[in-house]
Amino acid sequence: MRARLDATDWRILKELQADGRLTNVALAARVGLSPPPCLRRVQALEQAGFIRGYHADLDARLAGFEVEAFAMVTLRQQDDAELRAFENQILKWPLVREAHMLSGEIDYVLKCVARDLPSFQDFILGELTAWPNVASVKTTLVLRRAKREPGIPL
Repeated sequence: MRARLDATDWRILKELQADGRLTNVALAARVGLSPPPCLRRVQALEQAGFIRGYHADLDARLAGFEVEAFAMVTLRQQDDAELRAFENQILKWPLVREAHMLSGEIDYVLKCVARDLPSFQDFILGELTAWPNVASVKTTLVLRRAKREPGIPL
């Protein structure tokens, strides 16, 4: 699908990735189109799946989530049924904001947020390590974010 995008499509993606609240008129001006063809291109990019959605980037600490941490999870079994079951459970845990299956020594890394350390510990001890197929969990707390740049380098 990438071959079908021209330079204008890539400029649209770059602008929307930087600011998803741009109006169609402002976006059109930035990419050198009139509003109607710009809107058609955005809709085509959405329908093709390049643009998966729009969201607000919230400040976790201001919203009361003081703890950001990563949990490295090793499973006892890695057959498809067990992986699917674990991934379905991950979807039910609101503290888990991202989950990535990895190759190597650990099976998953989970990015978690919590209001405070006790609530994070409750999640780790009461839910994550209690999951039947979890063999081990190693956690690390984020002390400071050195970089956060969502999206892809366009």
